This record gives sequence, C-alpha cells and structure tokens, in this order.
Amino acid sequence: MSERGALRVRLDQLVREIAKFGLVGGLGLLVNMAVFNLVRHTTELPVVRASLLATVVAIAFNYVGFRYFTYRDRDKGGRTRELTLFLLFSLVGLVIENGVLYAATYGFGWDSPLQNNFFKFFGIGVATLFRFWSYRTWVFRTLPVHEAVPPAESFLEQRRHEPGRAAEPVAPRR
Repeated sequence: MSERGALRVRLDQLVREIAKFGLVGGLGLLVNMAVFNLVRHTTELPVVRASLLATVVAIAFNYVGFRYFTYRDRDKGGRTRELTLFLLFSLVGLVIENGVLYAATYGFGWDSPLQNNFFKFFGIGVATLFRFWSYRTWVFRTLPVHEAVPPAESFLEQRRHEPGRAAEPVAPRR
C-alpha cells in the first residue's frame, strides 16, 4: 500500500474512532447532566457533591460503552489493568470536570441553576479532551499490527538476485 493510501486508512480509522467515542460520550453526557439535575432538584446535596455523584454514574456508563462499542476491537487482555487505568484517568477527568464547577460556584459565586449547568457542561468538555487522549493511548490500546507475509514469488525473486548465487531456473506456472 502506498504511503498516501496508508495515511488515508489511518485517517479514516481515526475519524471512525472519534465518531464512536463521541456517540458514547454524548450519551454519557446526557446521563451525567440528567443525574446531576435530578439529584440537584430532588435532594439537598450541594452542587459539587451532586455533580460528583452524576460523574461517577456517567463513568460507569461510559466504561461499558467504550469497552463494548468504541474500543471493542482493541486488546482485551489484562482487563484488571485496563479497568484500573480507566478508573485512574476517569478520576483525573472527574477532578478536571468538577474543579471547573467548584471554581465557578465557590470561587466566583456563580451558583444559579443555569450557571451550574453551564459550568458542569464546560468542565465535561475540558475533561473529555483529556479522557479521549488518555483512553486511546493508555487504556484501550491497539493490538500490534502484524505485517503481511510476503508472497513466495517475491522471496524466490530476492533469492535469485543474491550476490554469488547462481540463477536457478523457475518452473513454469501451470
């Protein structure tokens, strides 16, 4: 395959991966925002605690979606390692997401329901960039690419042209 063709294949794969990640992430966003608003309106939990609870529910939802949809073709060995790394990077994303909400709510006093939802959404967006990079790089690793075995004709052709080797007759094809 030409270098340009290989680049095109890799670009197509990346676009598909981003689309699948976006679909699962979009559904996870809906779960996150729905749980956040449900908890905020039905309990007395402070805004950041409600957000933390919603984020944890969304993390569980997203793991299932990523493992069995987005990255189902990736390495399935070492599930303990995979889950541990997923939870570690999800925890960092949780801190990013809820850190934005915390700073807006308690640092700047922006505490209306509209502002809470805006900064929750904004924090999810920032954390998503980190999560996409970390999940695809460290958690759901690609399987090693095995090069195709060259055809026998190319092997014979190469051997025929080796220095100091007499040319061997090649039997005609039938």
